[in-house]
Formats: sequence, structure tokens, C-alpha cells
Amino acid sequence: MKVEKLLEIIGADFFAGVPDSQLKPLCDCLMNTYGIDKSHHIIAANEGNCTALAAGYHLATGKIPVVYMQNSGEGNIINPVASLLNDKVYAIPMIFIVGWRGEPGVHDEPQHIYQGEVTLKLLEDMGIKTFVIGKKTTEEEAARAMEEFKPLLSKGKDAAFVVRKGALSYDRKVEYKNNNSMKREDIIRHITAAAEDDPIISTTGKASRELFEIRTANGQDHKRDFLTVGSMGHSSSIALGIAINKPNTKIWCIDGDGAVLMHMGAMAVIGASSPENLIHIVINNGAHETVGGMPTVAEKTDITAIAKACGYARSVCVDNFEDLDNELAAAKNGSGLCLIEVKCSIGARSDLGRPTTTALENKIGFMDYLQTI
Repeated sequence: MKVEKLLEIIGADFFAGVPDSQLKPLCDCLMNTYGIDKSHHIIAANEGNCTALAAGYHLATGKIPVVYMQNSGEGNIINPVASLLNDKVYAIPMIFIVGWRGEPGVHDEPQHIYQGEVTLKLLEDMGIKTFVIGKKTTEEEAARAMEEFKPLLSKGKDAAFVVRKGALSYDRKVEYKNNNSMKREDIIRHITAAAEDDPIISTTGKASRELFEIRTANGQDHKRDFLTVGSMGHSSSIALGIAINKPNTKIWCIDGDGAVLMHMGAMAVIGASSPENLIHIVINNGAHETVGGMPTVAEKTDITAIAKACGYARSVCVDNFEDLDNELAAAKNGSGLCLIEVKCSIGARSDLGRPTTTALENKIGFMDYLQTI
């Protein structure tokens, strides 16, 4: 189905979301139509943030907003849906568009398997009426579903279009880029060299995939690394938990701007805990690149100032490899909680692979390695 037709059927004029590769046609269409326009389209920090934004829009206008997200974000909407939107509370109607990663019977990555199994059940348990859009769904079927949604929405209930892989299409191209020159894979290569045998916790998406391939190319095993293949925004908290319990070992966290924004409160907890052995590196390309390149608000956010305000002992920003290497060396050889923000370009190798070990194998190998240091 053409995404423009789905949007016509829904008839909304305000969208808030977190980008998803399965919803890339929708994301690209919204970017081409509105860009980032606070009156019509906002890419928010996380899915709960989107839901609250949309609630505010409804309160101000009386209109029905749309929230789009990958199904991994359902956990982030449970609280506002259950305690804010629900018709037993404020009865705030909205439409969710949910990319169905890990759909049963469709091959996907391990972090999506269980989420895919419970996607519809979670929505139904929250009282959200669903309609699944697949490759063979007709415009007439989608329109009928929307007509069935309308009486529910008028009563302050919520509804969701759940989108299967390849179900939506969009013909126009959108190019996402910035003016930074450093490539993420090269940045990670410099980090691994500086870290030597120290443990590394890497964030979800292409950063972990690149770290895995760098180790392979170096002839190294993967025991030093914990790949946070799912649970976006939580790698720094995992690193904190390790750092507290391995105080005599440098712990490195490779994070992304979208992940930092998603659960920024973690930085306050890290700063308050102030582990002297934690090195927090935020690779900032201002984009949700792993799911298509749509922008984050990180280019307008002073991440280093936030880190300082949260209590990080040292917080710096670099945009070239000479400065990066100097800061990595200083972090490796010094002490004190440190954040290094690295300005990064958008883009990755077209032949970038995925980890060839299972998540369980990664965990066991990493835990075994931690016991040796």
C-alpha cells in the first residue's frame, strides 16, 4: 500500500514518533511533507514522550494525533496509555502506527523475536484495537478498519495499525546527511585500540555490528564486548552496573545520540554514582541511522554540558581523530567519570554484517571474561 493513501485514510495532521526501519516509507513521507515541524511532525526522544506529546496536542486541539514507532517501543507507551490515555482516566484518543519486527514466521534478529510474539497481545491488553496491514492489504480494507476505529476514538479509546514488513511503499527518495567527516566504524576502531583489553559495552544498532566486525578483522574473539543488540538507550546503565562492580577495571561504553536521548535520565544516575572507571563515549551523528537516517534533536543539544551538569568529572567534544586519540588516551590513563562526544557522519558500509554469535553466547563469553579481570 502506498503510504500516502494510508495517511489520507487516517486523515490526521499531527504525527509524533521514533523512527523504525519497517516504517521507513512513512518516515520518509513525513520528512518530505513536513520535515521537522512542531505543528505537524516531531521526532521525539522515546515512544512514551511521543504519546505524551500527542496527548497534549489532543488536549489543545480536540483532534486525533498519530504516534508511530517500532514494536520495541510498546514498553515505553504502557505507562501513558494505561494511566493517561485510558478511557477510565482521561479518555484521550490516538492512533498508533506500529512496525511489526519479529513477526512470528518471519526471520528477524534475536532481539525482535519475543517482542514480535507479544506485539498484538500487548496492544490488546492495553485496550487498543488493532488492524494488521500486510503486503496484500487493500486500500478498501484499511479504510474499513479506520471506519471501525472511529466510534472507539470518539469514546476516548485508542487504535493501532500494525505494519508487517514490506507492507508500505513510498516512491520518493530522502537523503540524510550532515557535515561531519569522521565515520563511525573508524571511530570505533580507534576506541578498541585505546581500550586494549578493557571491556566494552556497545549500544544497539550498527555500532555493535561494526564493533563485532572490527574484532573479527583484527583476529580477536568477542569476549571483551557486550553487544546491547536491543533495549535502546540502556547500554550506559548496563555499563554503570558493571563499572560499580569492577572498580579496578576501565569500563568503556560506546553509545549513540539517539540512545542517549531516549533515556537521558541515565546520565544523571551515572553522574550521581560517579564511577571513576567508566568512560562514556557518545558517537553523535544527529540521526537514527540504523533505522534509516531520520534526524534526532542531538545536533541542537549540548550533550557535554548535560554531562557536566549531571556530575561527570570530565566532558569533552571532538570532531577529528587527533583530538579523539588524545582524549581516549587521557581517559585510559586517567581517572574520573568521563564523557567523550564524537561528531560523526551519517553512513555505513553497504556490506556491513551482523554478529555471527548468539546473544546468549555473547553474554556467557563476556561474563566469563569479566571473571578474569
